[in-house]
Amino acid sequence: MASTGSGLLTRGDDNLQSMLVGTVMRKVKSRTWKKQRYFKLQDDCMTIWYKSKKAGNTHSTFSVGDVEAIREGHQSEVLLSIADEFPADRCFTLVFRGRRSNLDLVAESAEEAQSWIRGTRKLIENLENMGEREKLDQWISDWFKKADKNKDGRMNFKEIQDLLKMMNVAMNEHHAYCLFTKADKSQSGTLEDDEFVLFYKMLTQRDDVLKVFQEYSLDGQKLSQSDLEDFLREEQLEGGDIQQHAKTLIERYEPSETAKLLNAMTFDGFLMYLGSAEGSVFNPQQRGIFQDMSQPLCHYFISSSHNTYLMGDQLRGHSSVEGYIRALSRGCRCVEVDCWDGANGEPIVYHGHTFTSKILFKDVVSAVSHYAFKVSQYPVILSIENHCSVEQQRVMAQHLDHILGDKLLKNTLDGKAPIRLPSPEDLKGRILLKAKKIGGLEESFNGIVEDSQSGDVSDEDEVAEIEEDNVHRESVRRRIKVGQRSKQRLSKELSDCVVYCKSVHFTNFKHSRIHSKFYEVASFTESKARKHLREAGAEFVHHNSRQLTRVYPSGFRTDSSNFNPQEMWNAGCQIVALNFQTAGEGMDLNDGLFRQNGSCGYVLKPSFMRQAEKRFDPETPHKRDGYQPVVLSIQVISGQQLPKVNIKEDSIVDPLVRVEIHGVPLDQDKQETRYIDNNGFNPVWYDTLRFPIRCPELAMVRFVVEDYDKTSKNDFVGQYILPLSCMQQGYRHIHLLSKDGTSIPPASLFVHIRITDQE
Repeated sequence: MASTGSGLLTRGDDNLQSMLVGTVMRKVKSRTWKKQRYFKLQDDCMTIWYKSKKAGNTHSTFSVGDVEAIREGHQSEVLLSIADEFPADRCFTLVFRGRRSNLDLVAESAEEAQSWIRGTRKLIENLENMGEREKLDQWISDWFKKADKNKDGRMNFKEIQDLLKMMNVAMNEHHAYCLFTKADKSQSGTLEDDEFVLFYKMLTQRDDVLKVFQEYSLDGQKLSQSDLEDFLREEQLEGGDIQQHAKTLIERYEPSETAKLLNAMTFDGFLMYLGSAEGSVFNPQQRGIFQDMSQPLCHYFISSSHNTYLMGDQLRGHSSVEGYIRALSRGCRCVEVDCWDGANGEPIVYHGHTFTSKILFKDVVSAVSHYAFKVSQYPVILSIENHCSVEQQRVMAQHLDHILGDKLLKNTLDGKAPIRLPSPEDLKGRILLKAKKIGGLEESFNGIVEDSQSGDVSDEDEVAEIEEDNVHRESVRRRIKVGQRSKQRLSKELSDCVVYCKSVHFTNFKHSRIHSKFYEVASFTESKARKHLREAGAEFVHHNSRQLTRVYPSGFRTDSSNFNPQEMWNAGCQIVALNFQTAGEGMDLNDGLFRQNGSCGYVLKPSFMRQAEKRFDPETPHKRDGYQPVVLSIQVISGQQLPKVNIKEDSIVDPLVRVEIHGVPLDQDKQETRYIDNNGFNPVWYDTLRFPIRCPELAMVRFVVEDYDKTSKNDFVGQYILPLSCMQQGYRHIHLLSKDGTSIPPASLFVHIRITDQE
């Protein structure tokens, strides 16, 4: 099994050999919490095990697959806090996927640190390059290790029965024993390596896929290239050079060399193809950057974060630079910085008038500078909420200048007075400030810039925000009198850092149509945005075809929950700011929309939302030019290896699948399959759900698997969401994600999808 591959991997690699022996390192949680732990790579080269020197037999493990990145040196707040005690070359940070806390480590020497850094990177790279067959071998090996309780390298029937419960399988004892006996070729009463692989394959026999395979196979044993072409054309509705595509699939997924020589695909190869990225529901051609990136910024939805510095709730949550690193690493392109006067003349960032902790503004800017363009080259917008005195605003401007250097955009791109916003392509590698500005952009070209070192700007939008937030903050701290500061002093240095994103107060759409400039950005709470959407949907869409709009969560959401961003995207709002630290439907939708186009944080809006002369109203999509509704038909066929959600040993999932459509109000819909009793391992439904969709360009499709419970709320099992426009038709697998968006292989759904024009 997989252990053979791990032997080849470690042979001749000193770093991995050293990790297999194990090392004592310090695990660091704070300046005062630094404890020695013994870390060791397990023989499977997939698991890292560690334990305290004192704590008896208790130990912890984590999978290499859970590690997203390794940062060398003092690249976390925790390690920065002990920089005077331990040199950077002994320190590193393991960053985990999802919302799990980082692991900060200090090795005994720089050499040991490098061994673990290089070794872990090699393991991650190896995992990412694994083929479908190797992944399957790895899963089988993982299950074997979990079930082999006495670690003797073989499994008796009792261990097999326990394994079935772990795997979410409710199987009667007689059937399980029949499979066990068939697999026990040596008749030893136990299963060893190859025998267990055979048992696993009998257990995971995919009759649903076999049925499809045999429908297209002339001899029931293999698909000739011509059979495969028919399948791709008739079922998968693929266009282009199908002959070449069929050849490529055989070459890529067929494990049998004999079948390859015959230009044929066996059932194993067919299963591999359907389980791969090409056989998945998400169109691989839309994973990379495929959209026109040369249109004005206001023509794109922009992945955006609210109160980016918070790792928890809005009242007592921990503020951290890590919030910025995590958001930017997820492709977020607009982050929020809430600035207040700090001690020693240094501006600080925190959620004002609450008990959230405080971080330095300059540390935030450093983190943004370092991580802004690691996953996307397209521009980052710093949305500044400025509560600082003029003196500390000058310090902010100095930090922005010194730390960001040329990345900070301080002038128009060509030095001329522009007439529209530049494009993401024009602004690659640049950081834009969204904040208040003294005067307008034109004035700097007319030679009438004031020489004074500061100026007054209206503070109405901050007052509006405070008005809503105060309802909660009153009990936390003193109430701020609304309107007590109708004017705010702004330093010229900070004002000069604002070019294309001037924060302004919004009056109404008529006023905007006549007076507003393309570089002005209005901000709305979710409730104000909803009100405008209800009262003047078409006007809102029109407004957003010309300039940027930011929408942020209501101050009532002290738990950092999120609103549904879809309704704001329906109005063409670009900067829909969400609490990235909070998992759930809101962030699922955000992840789903921005999964396309290279996950670069920019998605081009549909053409009818970009053209000012088109009057699209999300409430009446049928009234627009080019209206073409569709019907989405999804046959939910089966599920594979769904994770256990109930920790009780005897509990087995009763799964059902809910499909939700998120889009314009007329398209909002949800339907469910039946629930299947006691089978999370390979439930079969063959239930068909049909959805009429009036505005396919804005529709998102969300798959949710739940564990049915007749007495209480269903438990969440897994989810996946994607834009309808990115869906592949035909027989497809949906690889499920956990609540916080991380993959949970090999859990998946098998579906058949058809999108047809509505008659």
